[in-house]
Amino acid sequence: MPQLQPVALQSDPPCRLSRRRALGGLSASALFLSTGALPFAARAQEATSPASSAPAEARSDAAVPFSFDGFTATMQRRAGEAYDDTEGSDRFLAGLNYDDYQKIQFNPDHARWRGDKAELFRVEAFHPGWLYKQPVKLFEVAGGQARPMRFDTADFLYHGDLGPRVPKDEHLPGVAGFRLTTPLNRADRFDELVAFLGASYFRALGRGNVYGLSARGLAVNTGISGAEEFPRFTEFYLEKPAPGADRVIHYAALESPSLTGAYRFAIAPGADTVMEVTARLFLRADIQQLGVAPLTSMFLFGANERGDFDDYRPQVHDSDGLSFAEGDPGGERRYWRPLRNPAQLANSYFESGSLRGFGLCQRDRDWDDYLDAGAQYQRRPSLRVEPLGDWGKGTVRLVEIPTELETNDNIVAFWVPAAPAKAGDALDFSYRLHWGMLPPEPEATLARVRRTRTGHGGVSGVKPEGNSQKFVIDFEGGILGALPADAELTPTVTASKGKILRHALSKLPGGEGWRLVFDLSAPKGTIIELTAVIEGYGRSLTETWLYQWSKP
Repeated sequence: MPQLQPVALQSDPPCRLSRRRALGGLSASALFLSTGALPFAARAQEATSPASSAPAEARSDAAVPFSFDGFTATMQRRAGEAYDDTEGSDRFLAGLNYDDYQKIQFNPDHARWRGDKAELFRVEAFHPGWLYKQPVKLFEVAGGQARPMRFDTADFLYHGDLGPRVPKDEHLPGVAGFRLTTPLNRADRFDELVAFLGASYFRALGRGNVYGLSARGLAVNTGISGAEEFPRFTEFYLEKPAPGADRVIHYAALESPSLTGAYRFAIAPGADTVMEVTARLFLRADIQQLGVAPLTSMFLFGANERGDFDDYRPQVHDSDGLSFAEGDPGGERRYWRPLRNPAQLANSYFESGSLRGFGLCQRDRDWDDYLDAGAQYQRRPSLRVEPLGDWGKGTVRLVEIPTELETNDNIVAFWVPAAPAKAGDALDFSYRLHWGMLPPEPEATLARVRRTRTGHGGVSGVKPEGNSQKFVIDFEGGILGALPADAELTPTVTASKGKILRHALSKLPGGEGWRLVFDLSAPKGTIIELTAVIEGYGRSLTETWLYQWSKP
């Protein structure tokens, strides 16, 4: 079982942490906005397909040879050079404010490779300026050769009073990022598939999804003392897919004061969109905490804990839990940790020497779970990280940040290798990212946690026990679901502190669910790590439920 080490830090007690403050003073330009803050610039349109690119030296329009190994060598060489964080100096771009940026839209008629009907992918660029002051370079790779992709003001539509102020046909020094579109949901329409925008943030969709949580290329010193470092993708090399190709490949240059990286993304859209990621990292300096495959999401309140929110909606979140698996394929152990919006910054650590995967998931999929016609939280994707190869020993770290607004991403999860990250190190991580509804596996033997509820302790219908808290966990599916109500089962509940007063296990009527209920007593101010699992007939029959609870 993973070792759980609760940590709670108080920062600026009089006020809660916004996403900007909680992520270590992150400049707004590095944020991938979680809501529709860019009505024109970030709206899904018919877009262009991806192209491919050339190494960093390709600054002219001439084609140069490109390969991932050659690109890797370039990034390794850059690790020995000083980091360049120069911002664009264009007066027009520097003068764009929030209101201006909302009036900018990429012209869908200018989508790259739009004219070839055999192409299943297209590419659009995000306009530089406003928050996005450092230009990102795009290159196209075709036939092993890379050429710069040029953009100018003629590629964009400028609405309202912004239009007369825009220089005509002016070359842009770069872009803010890009998005890919493809016929994801219907054969006759190009839907947005993935977008890269802001630092190393990116988001993707499976079939039927709407945008929710994000991933990042890397997390450096997240949630520790001192300032967090935000590596950024400075260049993308987009490989033009062959006609009819069902996946697209692109490469990215990652840079920060402490490291460089060469990334390869192979993206296959579908009901679950799968990205196969290779990250080759070269460290310029020692790094206190290296966060691999970081995920970022939002949890305001849920059925497990509503907090003080006076809201007509039953739940508001992009993800409702952290999933985690370890062990050999024949003896895999699975864990489920419901998310919380804590009163103060909270951390949980899940140590493992045999990581099989982790992810932030949205398990509640019914409209009635949210009742939000605009946000459509029931359609937000889950995101699972599947390591390729042996990542060795390390820790899945979960950071939960207090927030009062659903526009703030307050949940972060990532893998921290146990080995120290030292200057001069060359590191290689490969993994798959699965984006989509990610329903439970029909053949899964372990029952999964269906829901978590909490409330006052004691017996219903009588005066509450003021010093105790009740936890209700419903399990469903697996071979547990087929067992009769009188099956010989053993619920195992543990608490790092406090005292389990009582517990009971029963089968729910009319289905394959089982309910575990227990009451916990603890002194005020105590932070407690809880676990629960149902066992029987010589084996575990459920994934292990984990929870961090703070006694108010």
